[in-house]
Amino acid sequence: MASESMISPLKDGVDHVRGPKGARLILEYGDYECPYSRQAYRSIERVEAELGGGVRFAFRHFPLTEIHPHALAASRAAEAAALQGRFWEMHELLFHRQKALEDGDLRRYGTELGLDVGQFDNDRDSDAVLDRIERDFRSGIESGEVRGTPTLFIDGVVHLGGYDAETLHSHQRGIPQPSLIPPVSAVTQLTHRTA
Repeated sequence: MASESMISPLKDGVDHVRGPKGARLILEYGDYECPYSRQAYRSIERVEAELGGGVRFAFRHFPLTEIHPHALAASRAAEAAALQGRFWEMHELLFHRQKALEDGDLRRYGTELGLDVGQFDNDRDSDAVLDRIERDFRSGIESGEVRGTPTLFIDGVVHLGGYDAETLHSHQRGIPQPSLIPPVSAVTQLTHRTA
């Protein structure tokens, strides 16, 4: 069951967004070290490929540093790459190579992308990059909906269903998905049987 949320709107030049403005929007709060965020990333890529210009995708950082010790460093690498116009390329590398997120790995990815690695290193350690990541994280907390990763919003509404490609694809086409919450009659029947 979806509900309206208090998600902060996308800001041009700040949020990382790809796809046409008029298309349905999938916004993900994700963590580069989270295996479930990686699964969602792969599903979203499939939906983008299948629907072409029919979907728009935005990514916001939500590093869960208590359980993913490399998540913040990976987010810093993505934002440092963004400052050189290569956010999406780094985003892709981080998810494809999720098990290799040590500092040397991140520097190697910067080199592979043709970044100015000295600038990349400076930017990764900068307050501006950390502030950008904290902005995303705070917006997730303030929504009241983001408690873990991945958390998806479709057209501003939190998506409580699965994040497999088929579910997302159906949702993008406007086909309603079965509710994750049983109808009241089923809950009532279950309650009466256990009483």
